[in-house]
Amino acid sequence: MILATKNALRTAVILIAFTALGTGLLAYTFDITKDNIARNEAQAKRELIEQALPKSLYDNDVVHDVVQLAPTPELGSTHSANAYRARLHGEPAALVLETIAPDGYSGKIGLLVAIQTNGEIAGVRVVSHNETPGLGDYIDSAKSPWIKQFDHAMLNTDAAWKVKKDGGRFDYMSGATISPRAVVKAVHKALHYYEQHGSEIFARPIPPLEQP
Repeated sequence: MILATKNALRTAVILIAFTALGTGLLAYTFDITKDNIARNEAQAKRELIEQALPKSLYDNDVVHDVVQLAPTPELGSTHSANAYRARLHGEPAALVLETIAPDGYSGKIGLLVAIQTNGEIAGVRVVSHNETPGLGDYIDSAKSPWIKQFDHAMLNTDAAWKVKKDGGRFDYMSGATISPRAVVKAVHKALHYYEQHGSEIFARPIPPLEQP
């Protein structure tokens, strides 16, 4: 019995030691790689924003000129979302909003909506979706030019913000209307949100630039 207890105790000590060592290695690895990870994430976000917002429209580091927005139904978000502020010669130029179309065919569709200060859309990009390959995924700019219909669009009349099947101005693929309907509605809501809150968002203090 005593021998068995000693063996169990030794095994427990060995397991604890290996656990502590593994935890330490993970913490060390995270510590030495976190800055590179942060830089890579920022670069990926910057490239995605540049797809929606032409670089000629701003000259600041838009990824670091960011405001965190509280969850809001207008942007389809149940968690906080980011608003990236683009400036040209120090003046507000455009706002890039993270927004969600909650009613896609296969779930939520994540979007970036870039809106210039005159209320005109500079570009829209789908950043995440689970739509059916070959049908709903034509909203993805990598597979179809469909999303470019939003370029230069403005609020104008609310009636125009529908797919053509519903009497609006936006094209759609026959047999696959749920995804474009969801995206059109989400972009339309983002425009309304910008109209109501754009000036307020630009008025917030510029956050300090994080040091690597």
